[in-house]
Amino acid sequence: MGTEASGSERGGTRVLVTGAAGMLGTELVPLFRRAFDVTPADVAEFDVRDPAATDAFVAAAAPDVIINCAAYTDVDGAESDPETAFDINAGGAGNVAAAGQKIGARVVQISTDYVFDGTGDTPYAETDEPRPLGVYGRSKLAGERKVAEVSRDALIVRTAWLYGHAGPNFIETMLSLASSGRVLRVVDDQVGAPTNVRDLAGAILELIAVEATGVVNATNRGWCTWFEFARKILDLAGLEEVPIEPVTSERFPRPAPRPGYSVLSLTRLVSLTGKQPRSWQDAVAEYVAER
Repeated sequence: MGTEASGSERGGTRVLVTGAAGMLGTELVPLFRRAFDVTPADVAEFDVRDPAATDAFVAAAAPDVIINCAAYTDVDGAESDPETAFDINAGGAGNVAAAGQKIGARVVQISTDYVFDGTGDTPYAETDEPRPLGVYGRSKLAGERKVAEVSRDALIVRTAWLYGHAGPNFIETMLSLASSGRVLRVVDDQVGAPTNVRDLAGAILELIAVEATGVVNATNRGWCTWFEFARKILDLAGLEEVPIEPVTSERFPRPAPRPGYSVLSLTRLVSLTGKQPRSWQDAVAEYVAER
């Protein structure tokens, strides 16, 4: 990102990003370093499941803001390993929030559309009652509640269908399968908002700037099915000739149930930041162009 400014040149605000090696963390760190003194941390630095180690690292880093991206994100794996999912997504989130509370740091917790059961047909507002279907969603909801209990001024950002340049994602999977010579079959009965982690990182920055608290949804604008997402990816990559077929979720049974409709309302995000998120189509086009 070029030459980094000193802490004094940035106004002295210190930000700790946990899970910094993950897909979102790798976007947050360079973005926030443009304005803040950033400490990136991942499991090699400390394990959020260990309250003593978390307290010690947070106290030494002395951040003004903690963005907790540390998470167990294997949705299917969580069904067979609920203990680990809850230890990280719930217990770990609570430990980070408690450590932040001890030094007066603001806490930002990242959550998910999977806290909803997907039976709705209009975008979910932050005030809608969560009803997670699987272990992953339940563990993330438990994390939200632990953070809110510990830190009343915490910001909880719910997002969905993430992709980015660091790590595997749906776009890379589709482009890899496109060279297989087989007909691609993609589910067409799950609806959500594909979200570029670069845009999510920008939204988090803006929410912190306006000192937002409580739950805020943040995704790219608009929605589609996985099939429509895949078709857009192939078209943008110049692979219009690759055959692709829409199918139902029943054709691809998975260990964890998925919400059929998990679009999140962006009304509160727009009200707080004064900005409309970029459309999911434009965000995907940028990602594909940068590959």
